[in-house]
Amino acid sequence: MSDRKTDLDARAVAGIVLCCGLWGLNQVAAKVALAEIAPLLQAGLRSLGAALLVALWSRARGQALRGSAPAGAWRGGLLAGALFAAEFSCLFIGLQYTSASRMVVFVYLAPFVVALGMPLIARAERLSPLQASGLLVAFAGVAWAFGESFNGPATAGSRQWLGDALGVLAALLWGCTTLSIRATRLSAAPAEVTLLYQLGVSGVLLLAASALAGEPWPVRVGALSLAMMGFQTVVVSFASYLLWFELLRHYPATKLSAFTLLTPLAGLLAGVALLDEPLTARLVVATAAVCVGIAAVNRRPR
Repeated sequence: MSDRKTDLDARAVAGIVLCCGLWGLNQVAAKVALAEIAPLLQAGLRSLGAALLVALWSRARGQALRGSAPAGAWRGGLLAGALFAAEFSCLFIGLQYTSASRMVVFVYLAPFVVALGMPLIARAERLSPLQASGLLVAFAGVAWAFGESFNGPATAGSRQWLGDALGVLAALLWGCTTLSIRATRLSAAPAEVTLLYQLGVSGVLLLAASALAGEPWPVRVGALSLAMMGFQTVVVSFASYLLWFELLRHYPATKLSAFTLLTPLAGLLAGVALLDEPLTARLVVATAAVCVGIAAVNRRPR
């Protein structure tokens, strides 16, 4: 694929759905590994591990990373990596003050950040009223799925507002990461270069944040936690992110971002399948709403 497309074809839909499914499973993997590996340390190690895999992958394919990006692309790379690290810092710090279900709702405001920002970068990616309504319906489905956590008093404590605010900030940073890749010369770089910048920079910054936060290194890591870290590093941070950046190079960011609203529902479904969590009518209705909304976002205007 060498041209930029205006709509998602079957290949793109299959790719982004696969990414969302893997990212949903990643929520389960991270939750399991947190029992033995601190959050910022976990995120930093997986980023650096995946960065090494990207370098080895490129070398095995005979692709020279140095010189393959346009001049000045390193500025966009540093910006994207810093935004990615800041996003994860907000996520993990925020989870200390609010519930994971509330955090998910706020983080998935990110597609709206992309939808609002992309017309400033590429006018052709402006959403029509119908498509914007579809995005709202899809987000409403996610909010409905996690809506029970908003009932009643602040169960996560008196500083729950701080965790919620950090969730909104994480959404802003995620959206800005996508926008920075499209707005800078990094958009013309190979997906491997984009991913290497994001993983390498974020890995260093996250480990530095872990050290500043005083997170302990695990004394002993069991086989299950190692397996979950391996999944996060190889399958999610390396393979799925590589696919994501390849899609961003060729397809509209607004339409791709709308599909990411499938990710929290994929995480819930993974919890049902792997952690014996209940399958509720609320989850079924929410999934249907997200699918309808995404279909509206990707509907071709007449």
